[in-house]
Amino acid sequence: MALVKSGIKRSGTDVSGVLLAASQALIIRAQIVETLGRPISASLSISMEPGSSSCPRGDGNPRESSPFINNADDDKGTLYDGKNMALFEEEMDSNPMVSSLLNKLANYTNLTQGVREHEEADEDEGAKKQTVKSPQMGTFIGVYLPCLQNILGVILFLRMTWIVGTAGILESFIIVSMCCSCTMLTAISMSAIATNGVVPAGGSYYMISRSLGPEFGGAVGLCFYLGTTFAGAMYILGTIEILLTYIVPSAAIFKAEEKAQEADALLNNMRVYGTCCLTLMALVVFVGVKYVNKLALVFLACVVLSILAIYAGVIKTIFEPPIFPVCLLGNRTLQNHGFDKCMKTEIIDNVTVTTKLWSLFCKGPELNASCNEYFTLNNVTEIQGIPGLTSGVISENMWGSYGPAGMLVEKAMPSVPASDASQDKHMPYVVNDITAFFTLLVGIYFPSVTGIMAGSNRSGDLRDAQRSIPIGTILAIATTTIIYLSCVVMFGACIEGVLLRDKFGDSVKGNLVIGTLSWPSPWVIVIGSFFSCCGAGLQSLTGAPRLLQAIARDGIVPFLEVFGHGKANGEPTWALLLTAVICESGILIASLDAVAPILSMFFLMCYLFVNLACALQTLLRTPNWRPRFKYYHWTLSFLGMSLCLALMFISSWYYALVAMLIAGCIYKYIEYRGAEKEWGDGIRGLSLNAARYALIRLEEAPPHTKNWRPQLLVLLNLDSELSVKHPRLLSFTTQLKAGKGLTIVGSVLEGTFLSRESDAKRAEQSIKSAMASEKTKGFCHVVVSSNLRDGFSHLIQSAGLGGMKHNSVLMAWPTNWKQSSDPQSWKNFIETIRETTAAHQALLVAKNVDSFPHQERLAEGTIDVWWIVHDGGLLMLLPFLLQQHKVWRKCKMRIFTVAQLDDNSIQMKKDLQMFLYHLRLNAEVEVVEMHDSDISAFTYEKTLVMEQRSQMLKQMQLSRTEREREAQLIHDRNTASHAALNDKADVSPERVHMTWTKDKFCTERNRNRDHSANMAVRDLFSMKPEWESLNQSNVRCMHTAIKLNEVVANKSQGAHLVLLNMPGPPKNRGGDENYMEFLEVLMEGLNRVLLVRGGGREVITIYS
Repeated sequence: MALVKSGIKRSGTDVSGVLLAASQALIIRAQIVETLGRPISASLSISMEPGSSSCPRGDGNPRESSPFINNADDDKGTLYDGKNMALFEEEMDSNPMVSSLLNKLANYTNLTQGVREHEEADEDEGAKKQTVKSPQMGTFIGVYLPCLQNILGVILFLRMTWIVGTAGILESFIIVSMCCSCTMLTAISMSAIATNGVVPAGGSYYMISRSLGPEFGGAVGLCFYLGTTFAGAMYILGTIEILLTYIVPSAAIFKAEEKAQEADALLNNMRVYGTCCLTLMALVVFVGVKYVNKLALVFLACVVLSILAIYAGVIKTIFEPPIFPVCLLGNRTLQNHGFDKCMKTEIIDNVTVTTKLWSLFCKGPELNASCNEYFTLNNVTEIQGIPGLTSGVISENMWGSYGPAGMLVEKAMPSVPASDASQDKHMPYVVNDITAFFTLLVGIYFPSVTGIMAGSNRSGDLRDAQRSIPIGTILAIATTTIIYLSCVVMFGACIEGVLLRDKFGDSVKGNLVIGTLSWPSPWVIVIGSFFSCCGAGLQSLTGAPRLLQAIARDGIVPFLEVFGHGKANGEPTWALLLTAVICESGILIASLDAVAPILSMFFLMCYLFVNLACALQTLLRTPNWRPRFKYYHWTLSFLGMSLCLALMFISSWYYALVAMLIAGCIYKYIEYRGAEKEWGDGIRGLSLNAARYALIRLEEAPPHTKNWRPQLLVLLNLDSELSVKHPRLLSFTTQLKAGKGLTIVGSVLEGTFLSRESDAKRAEQSIKSAMASEKTKGFCHVVVSSNLRDGFSHLIQSAGLGGMKHNSVLMAWPTNWKQSSDPQSWKNFIETIRETTAAHQALLVAKNVDSFPHQERLAEGTIDVWWIVHDGGLLMLLPFLLQQHKVWRKCKMRIFTVAQLDDNSIQMKKDLQMFLYHLRLNAEVEVVEMHDSDISAFTYEKTLVMEQRSQMLKQMQLSRTEREREAQLIHDRNTASHAALNDKADVSPERVHMTWTKDKFCTERNRNRDHSANMAVRDLFSMKPEWESLNQSNVRCMHTAIKLNEVVANKSQGAHLVLLNMPGPPKNRGGDENYMEFLEVLMEGLNRVLLVRGGGREVITIYS
């Protein structure tokens, strides 16, 4: 080996002689390397001692700066000394090792700011947000029961019987089915959104605003807030109605002198008592909200017991119907307040005397007194208010009985009409208090199916929100739907029609109608419904201020920012005050039937936008849209949206218009004031796809992580005939893009535009025809430049327009770079890498791209991802996008990551599985241990060959022809000797493997002076001084490439596609050729490889 030394350290020696000697030396080196083999087959492993790292650096020059180490910090070279990841060490600051980052990624409450870029944390709250209690609530307690409590409530107890009596069983069934279908479809859409990432505390408002953007989010969030606030007013009015009508009627402050004044007196009582109740509840919420949460289970128990009492009562009517007589005069129902016996006269001691009923219709108790004409003409009859389940009353209650306010509640039986009906309004008849019609009943009933978001509002407290929210919410809606539908049938089958239409139970001595059916006592329902309404009112007054506080803290509505502040413990004091004021406006309306349609509007608008968000995300197919809940479809969301809109106009067309006007004003206000928030909303994604009218808007800010998809610039090479060299690159683009987003296919011609204008047009046509045959949708761009490097640089800088610019570059690996007569080809490749990095664009490099699939579907196999360093998550996103295409659909994703000596590989695997779960990605996970950091003799020799070849090409300044011949000669000899080694490997099982220290080295060196020692090993020892002169960073980078290649080839040999992190090029351009060699070694023996380099930003998120 003295020839090489004399050649490198030459002084005045003949150049051709040195060239010949150097070539022979390189061939011998290559043979020795291949004879020794890699450490995995038959190798000699050598580890430099800690003290031996002071070897000189540079390509044979001790003072030359290292191409892979930052020279500003001399200790940095030793930081990764002996490690397996030296190839990636130069970019460790920006792209950390996966093993060091996995724990933070899996534990989403402690993510790096880059991952949670869409949620800006206030500095003063930073400490609070770090200490997150481990959520422990499961599906049943955390979602199912809260939803059940919020859905079942005041309307069921106070208005359900009246709705069934007025609309009839069939139409009531339609009303219930429509409303429950609306909420079920909304729940399906909500489940998809809620499982599309982590939904932090904030629930429904968070989901809507982050899916539809700040303008829609603010508008719908405020509508949802107003709906929740008016719901509080409705529950308080229900509480007061139960109190004054059924528990203590004597507590009324305003009393009616005449029957006509009864309605006004009731409303005034509701206003006074409602205001007092609201004040008391607001004080309770202000003083101790924790007590409200503790009492929630008590209130829920009241609801459940009340419903069980109803079912028990229905069953009891089969054997023994309860005694609740209803008194009829002719066919008219009488209010049973002023009399105790349903008869005109009675015989006492053989004397006929008049009853109290007589006195109500006649001017005196005498038998000859002047009486009401209708009273005189018709008899009094008494019927059972609860005839029972087997009585057949269901057929009478099948059809509706609508009518205007003041209409008498009459039974379908013969009667004698009176000629003068003017006095009827002063008589004690049961009458309609409001005009009843189908659409009004829809508006009144709909609040009884709201409350489906109670589970998602508690998302921050759930152990596994992505699993619990869909299951709990859908089960709760299914349960309540069954309860409501069965109640419609049971009420219609058990209760007399005139009693059903008696809203306040006047015909049964002021009893709650649904209470007459219950067992063991009507008081079970009365007390249960009272506490249920109290609890629901407290929950609304607790939830609404927090919702307003969340909107205010987001800062999207400037004039609301004051409501973001609260007490020292975070309780929203100012928001509670505003909520109480708005709630008071609902109480001043005083009528439950008037308030219910108002909150129906706001809730329906909220549900409409939930469905819109899901449909929009599904149709856009944004890469971040990966819900774990799979049972959704855009048609279901669109149907739910249409149903919400229809119900809004069915309930009250003018309320619907007012609600839309309010939402529209808020939307335009937020837009006018400039919502400087970016949450990755679907509207922005729609703008991206409909770029004809949204280019300016897209240019305002970069797309959010959730909207990020690879917008590709495909760099093509053309042959001398201007045909595309690698058409499969276009096929791969089609499979990756699936027609979504932006694709720009670019190429460069050398020369001037004036001289090659016609060639440029021909090249463009050639590329367009190739794009058509490969079904690639996009734009074509051919640039004529003085040289290829400048041309590609111009494309990277200037392709696209405004917001429609590429963020990723796709190109083919220069396969024959070693044999190329012009080194400019691989230098252009490396410069392209540097320029994409400088432009913060991602880079995809496909090796063996001609072997990539065309349109044929691949059989079952795997896409293997080797995640070494974290550079934005693009490695995770690409397989998911490929799996959306039919070609790759059957392929499963496998993710490998590397554990070092001091890593806990078991914990790494758990963390990686958790991270993938939050990302909604289905993939097998494997952690590969690379503990052996010993640098083998093979590595040293491979590095030596590489450096000496590089030195000769630099120092001898060979002509192109000689360089090509020399490189080809070495390549051929290497191939031949490697094949010979494989043949011998099967025969000779001997393996030599040892770790070197100075003592071992000296002992082994002396022992191998024996003639029987292996000749190659003896030569190897004689070259030890030359190893010490090697650039140690090159040795370690080569070691990284070899070790990683061994592991990847071992695990992923049969994979359909292998994705690898692409190491960055050296900062010192003197190491460019070495860098190409490292990449070549890294991919050796693999068929289809995609090298991936992130653009320096997060492209995948766990958040919704």
